[in-house]
Amino acid sequence: MAISKDKPQILAAEVVAQSRLFKIESLDLRFSNGVERTYERMQPSGRHAVLIVPVTADGDLLLIREYSVGTERYELGFPKGLIDAGETAFEAANRELKEEIGFGAQRLHPLKEVILAPSYFSSRMTLFVGQDLYPERLEGDEPEQLEIVRWPLAQAEELLNHLDFAEARSISALFLALKYLAREE
Repeated sequence: MAISKDKPQILAAEVVAQSRLFKIESLDLRFSNGVERTYERMQPSGRHAVLIVPVTADGDLLLIREYSVGTERYELGFPKGLIDAGETAFEAANRELKEEIGFGAQRLHPLKEVILAPSYFSSRMTLFVGQDLYPERLEGDEPEQLEIVRWPLAQAEELLNHLDFAEARSISALFLALKYLAREE
């Protein structure tokens, strides 16, 4: 059971660094016990994202391999992207599927909303399972063609040992999708 606490009071907030994409904010906080600390975080943008575990009628997972500048290597994961202004999470999920793997989904089931590193980021990502896929391609914003990797659903747990499959959000989505799909059988 969670203990109810008052949130810290924000004494001061200042943007201390920024780039074309990010703003880093310094916050001076006072906790309810009187302790004061300075924290840094990415300034909240208000934009959230989606990640989809697409499952084909043949029982395959569809993954993408794309370059990730943070790790400076190609990573294997599920289609994902930001929710555009005016879009719902469901609309964004279907758009991302069409842009990244060339399929839409007749059925999208939300699994969970997750936060990556809440000490530094406020962005939320809704994880989905996409089923009843149909071919449809939209132009995406990727700088190069994404490699689509089919992985048998029956061997999904082996995916966890794959060296290129290391992103925490994709791993979380896989576990939640397997749980959901097992209940659906």
